[in-house]
Amino acid sequence: MAATKSENTVDLFAEARSAQIKDQLGRPASGTVKVVAPAKVNLFLGIGPRRADGYHDAVNIMHAVNLHDVLYMQVKEGLGEEQGLTVQVRTSAREGLAPLDVPPQDNLVYRAIMRLAERLGRTQRETIEVHLEKHIPAQAGLGGGSSDAAAALVGAARLWDVPDDHPALEEVARSLGSDVAFFLHGGCACFGGAGELFEQALAPMKKQLVLIKPDEGVSTAAAYRAFDECPQLVDAALEQTARQAAQAQEVPLFNNLAPAAERLLPLLADVRVWTCAQPGVEDVLLCGSGSTTFAVCVDFDAACRLSASARQRGWWARTTAFGSVKAAVVSRG
Repeated sequence: MAATKSENTVDLFAEARSAQIKDQLGRPASGTVKVVAPAKVNLFLGIGPRRADGYHDAVNIMHAVNLHDVLYMQVKEGLGEEQGLTVQVRTSAREGLAPLDVPPQDNLVYRAIMRLAERLGRTQRETIEVHLEKHIPAQAGLGGGSSDAAAALVGAARLWDVPDDHPALEEVARSLGSDVAFFLHGGCACFGGAGELFEQALAPMKKQLVLIKPDEGVSTAAAYRAFDECPQLVDAALEQTARQAAQAQEVPLFNNLAPAAERLLPLLADVRVWTCAQPGVEDVLLCGSGSTTFAVCVDFDAACRLSASARQRGWWARTTAFGSVKAAVVSRG
């Protein structure tokens, strides 16, 4: 299946076209679905030694947070390539973020829709137009790209009248990356294998937290290479405690990928030390391979003060809360 050229930068033409699938109140126009794609943090990330296949065993307990991207998706039948599906993805950056600079075929939203169509055996001549509003920063460890892919699967399934629990969605999600399947579940959940196999759901929590990110990012691949050079494996007793947790608040905060990320970007250690010293902070941990650090706060006021102080230091920071949200259609035009 082929796709026409897609644009991932913000321009007036893209904004004008995206406005066609939203009314003045931001609701989906007729035939359009609006899908939310939440961010996540890792409460527990225990990476094992590198396997023969190049992957690592992992115990990954993730929790959704109430910061999300938004996808507006519309299908137009009979348009596009002579045969098969065309996917057009346009992005606009919010929250002061830089525009995405990703080739169309490498965009996870594009790949998710294409793979789902192939898995379902769809051969109709049709075009799916996607307007992606980015609120989650890239290379942040917050799972923005993975969540967008999960949301694209959910949105495409709705447009094609495919049930949300169709096994194809989970299969395609696992094929796209270790975090994508989590966003089909949302809330708080433990994943094993290489981080892509759902093991159990945990009762989510509702505490306040602050996300803090310097301008620099960390490549996940580079972080894993640095980890392999000097692996710091998880203690078996600590891993057992994490696996036995039934509620998110029972999970010990841990990330053995953090030391590798800090070696690649020493500023992350400065962010961690500074954040730990701030009033009203209960706990601090790096998200995945970075470069976002999250701080659990005693209350909303403490979170707001911390976020304001972090921004004064020139860092991107957002006050939010843990939530039970998942990638989901929230309205349909």
